[in-house]
Parts: sequence; C-alpha cells; structure tokens
Amino acid sequence: MQRTIFDEDHEAFRKTVRAFLDRHVRPRSEEIRAAHAIPRDVWLAAGEQGLLGLQVPEEHGGSGASDYRYTAIVAEEFAREAAALASCFTIHLDVNAPYLTELTTPEQRERWLPGFCSGEIVTSIAMTEPSGGSDLAALKTTAVADGNGWTLNGSKIFITNGYSSDLVIVAARTTPGRRARGISLFGVEAGTEGFSRGRKLDKVGQDESDTAELFFQDVHLDSGALIGNVDEGFIHMMQRLPQERLSAAIANIAHADQILRETLEYARERKAFGQAIGSFGHSKFLLAELVTKVEATQVYVDHAIGRHVEGELTATEAAKIKWWSAEVQNEVLDHCVQLWGGYGYMNEYRVARAWRDARVTKIWAGSNEIMKELIGRDLGL
Repeated sequence: MQRTIFDEDHEAFRKTVRAFLDRHVRPRSEEIRAAHAIPRDVWLAAGEQGLLGLQVPEEHGGSGASDYRYTAIVAEEFAREAAALASCFTIHLDVNAPYLTELTTPEQRERWLPGFCSGEIVTSIAMTEPSGGSDLAALKTTAVADGNGWTLNGSKIFITNGYSSDLVIVAARTTPGRRARGISLFGVEAGTEGFSRGRKLDKVGQDESDTAELFFQDVHLDSGALIGNVDEGFIHMMQRLPQERLSAAIANIAHADQILRETLEYARERKAFGQAIGSFGHSKFLLAELVTKVEATQVYVDHAIGRHVEGELTATEAAKIKWWSAEVQNEVLDHCVQLWGGYGYMNEYRVARAWRDARVTKIWAGSNEIMKELIGRDLGL
C-alpha cells in the first residue's frame, strides 16, 4: 500500500539509513547478538552519518531536523533489521534527545550534546525500579540536597543501553511523601564515584541490546547535574512519553511488516503435499488477514506521526497507538512462526528471533494494561 506521509527528501534519507545498515550493521549481526551490545565503532559511524543528532540544533553538532519524520525513518529501518537495534538507537536519538535539548542549561548542552551527536556519549534513561514497574510515581531512588549538590541513592532495572551508556538520565525522589510531585531528573556520567552497573541481564529476546541494572550508592552530584526543574521530573517525563510511545509504535509495525514480508515469500516457495503452503485455503486467508491488519495499523501509525509533526499528538492518542501496534505485532509474528513450522522455532531463523523480540513491546514504555487504563480515564471511566 502506498504511504503518503513521506516526500522525496524523506525517501532519500531512508536510502542513507539503509546504506548505513548494509555497511556497518548487517555484516556484523551475529557478532552484535553474541556480545549483547552494539560496538562503539557502530555508534561512532552512526554519528558520522548524522543519524544520532536529528533532533539536536546544529550549533551543538546535530542536524536540527525539526521534522520528526526523519527520526521515524531511522526507527523503521533499524526495526526492519532487528527490533533491538531500534530500541537501543531510538532510546538515544529519539527518547533522550528532547530531555537533553529542551530541559538542559547552556553549560549542559555544551558538555553533552556534541558527544551525543557523534556517538562518543551513548545515553540511557533510568526510570524503572525493581519494585516499581510502570508506577513511576512510586519510585524509591532518592536524591537529597547536600549543600553543594545532591546525594543519589537507589537502583534501576531493565535499562536499555544501561551497561554501555556514558550518560544516564536518572529519575529520583527529591521531596519525600509527594509521589509524582516530588521527582527530579539528573544526568549521571559513567565513572562517577558510587555509580555501578550489574551484569547484562539475560533476556528472552532483544539479543542485540545491552540491558542492565544500575546502582547508586552515595553518589555525589554537583548542582549542574539537575536536568529541568526540581520536583518537576514527573511532569517532564509525562510530557515526553507520548513521543517515546509513538517511537515504539513505529518500530513495532515496521518490525512486524518486515517479518510478514519474509513469511509471504517463504509461503510462496515452501512446498507441502505437492503445492506451496501459501496456496492452502487456511494459509491464504490467514495471510490476507495479516497483511490487511498490518497495512491498516500502518495507516494508523502514519496518522499519529503526522499528528506529532504538527504538535497535536495527545498522550491518550499515543497510548492507543502504542498498545494496538504491540498487539498487532505480536499477533502477526506468532502466526508467522506457525507458518514457518519447525524452522520458525529455531533461533537461527529471523522469524524466531523476531517473535522473541516482540514480546516485550506489550510491557515496556508503559504496559498495555497501563495504556488501556489511561485511555479509560480519558473516556471518563
């Protein structure tokens, strides 16, 4: 189906992104999966190609591409290669960029953004805690004012890029007893005394990404580590979560679409009982349904991208597109595994890895249950 939200300039940029993947990522896919991490030279190559600073002003090393569709293209093409690549890179260039460009001081921007754009500073964002899950307002990590800065204590879990990041945006409680109204954000740099990381977590899928638990024990941060306003961190996060959820939706449907395309090709070629498996009535009808559902969801996602470009995407709209795209992605990939049969259960096949990779999309960026809760509240329920 012909998409209408991209013009010739966008499609030229898409070719650039694909060329980057062909040259720097695809030949090393097995290495990246085995290491559970993206090599730093790949980050640096992405920076040199101008892929990391799309939302960063030119004076700080970025390209100042205010048109979000360029960022969406990166998410799509990386997700088509591997879902974990999209999650690692979009956490950095899509999710974290607004925090570091919109909430920082001139000194912080000068300190962090050039390296952010070049790939010399890889970033992560640490919201989730071992006891908190989706309830961000209940976080227990604390930052206590100590006269000339802050003392940070606590831990975070399931942090994408957590093992390798050079700068972590950390959400911490600065005023006890106020829940959402007592949270602030801090930039914690690698090597800061008292900041340590656990092992790379052993996940079911998303093999290419490093995911870690982070620990903060009496970490002293100077006053220049505060990002945004004291006690307004929850507000800062809520204002930027719609873009994060849209980013997830973009990757979800691109990922599903790519594997469905490969499954269609397999169904045309694979023979059983003397004919292509795609020609059997059940398979034919199933694939017709899956293609239609993916295309319909793509239209929905494209509409949301357009709304975001215009500055009109609401938190409720983002919640809807996030949970729906994750449901469709998981449904489509489960059927794809079934169509591949035994091969679909083998890790050496992309369909099996994609199926594993997709399961987390119904959990992260706010679980699908939380998304429905937000939608229900908007309905006055």
